[in-house]
Amino acid sequence: MIMSNLAISSNVRTLTHQDYKTLALSALGGALEFYDFIIFVFFSITISHLFFPDDMPAWLSQVQTFGIFAAGYLIRPFGGIVMAHFGDIFGRKRMFTLSILLMALPTLFIGCLPTYASIGIFAPLLLLMMRLCQGLAVGGEVPGAWTFVAEHVPKNKIGLACGILTSGLSLGILLGSLVSTIMSKSVSVEQMNEWGWRVPFIIGGIFGLIAMYLRRWLKETPIFLEIQQRKNQELAKKLPVITVLTQYLPQTILSMLLTWVLSAGIMVIMLMTPILLQKQFGFSALEALQGNILAIIGLIISCTFYGMMMDKFSMGKVLVIGCTIAAIMIAIFYLSLDNPNLLFITYSLAGFSVGIVGSFAYFMVKVFPTEVRYSGVSFSFNMAYAIAGGLTPLLISFFSDFVSKMAPAIYVVGLFLLGASIGLFLLINNNLQKYVAKDIS
Repeated sequence: MIMSNLAISSNVRTLTHQDYKTLALSALGGALEFYDFIIFVFFSITISHLFFPDDMPAWLSQVQTFGIFAAGYLIRPFGGIVMAHFGDIFGRKRMFTLSILLMALPTLFIGCLPTYASIGIFAPLLLLMMRLCQGLAVGGEVPGAWTFVAEHVPKNKIGLACGILTSGLSLGILLGSLVSTIMSKSVSVEQMNEWGWRVPFIIGGIFGLIAMYLRRWLKETPIFLEIQQRKNQELAKKLPVITVLTQYLPQTILSMLLTWVLSAGIMVIMLMTPILLQKQFGFSALEALQGNILAIIGLIISCTFYGMMMDKFSMGKVLVIGCTIAAIMIAIFYLSLDNPNLLFITYSLAGFSVGIVGSFAYFMVKVFPTEVRYSGVSFSFNMAYAIAGGLTPLLISFFSDFVSKMAPAIYVVGLFLLGASIGLFLLINNNLQKYVAKDIS
């Protein structure tokens, strides 16, 4: 009866001051945490020079640097599963706060690490340890943030909440791009190698600690508190992730496929394309960076827009239309790169179209019940992202160098068509109503 009253009240009420504060603090923390995770790639060239021997070939030190970067992706499933396990048993807020601490401290430490010239082989090993800690943190942050806000807001605002959170993560990418641009313009190469590269990490660590302090004002989700009061003790003794895999396998598979689509949009269009524009299409670094900033701004706006659309229309319709538009716009963007005058326009539109990924979290939080929601979202998202995060850069680099410079477009367009197919599947199956969790539907 209490649960029914809670569901009814959450359906009819509007966003309160506390809801807005929850969304703001969650989005801010997500932006700063994702900045901390992604800033590494913007300074990878400098790091490769400082943390490996001078006589090592440049390509090898660069490969090893990206290997350390990729380690953060590979460890994500472990961090996500562990933090989600305790989040489903002891509460979302505790893990939500812990994740940002685990991100802020290693980021701060990276900015203070001695280089290879000072301590030899221990420099890259310490860097790897810090990167692994960051991976553990982000594995719990993203699914935890989606789960946290979805359980706070009214039913008809879940899409908006998830979209705002995803926009916050995108803002972290934008911050990383802007900071790297400012540092590159403000200091010389010698100053960058001596001390400049440390500044973005130290700033990120400090802001992360501030965001963690602000999160102390967040409250535990009301749905979790209600479930905890009446929770079956036998369920509490089980591993939530086992329950997810044995009882919610269809939801898990679909969530992993959507995450694969999401990873292609973010990694290829937002993170790898600026490099590809320079290597494959002859654009200058400044042109590529400016176009990328415009695309990220489009992504930030679009994530929230598509989240709102999920609240107004069926999941299937939004996915079919949004993913189809993304496939078309990404194809147009890559096909137009022979005309430099169109770069800013087509890249902006492509970035906006990729924002359909901001609605994917809506599906994930809807199909898992409260008792295992954090674990379900975390396992699906992190496992798929770890695989895609490890394979996508290798596949794109190989095929764009040895097969066709249009390989990135073919890969991403194909995956967004997969996303449209999932939307069509949901439409045919009445938006998967038989799988949607009752407590948040």
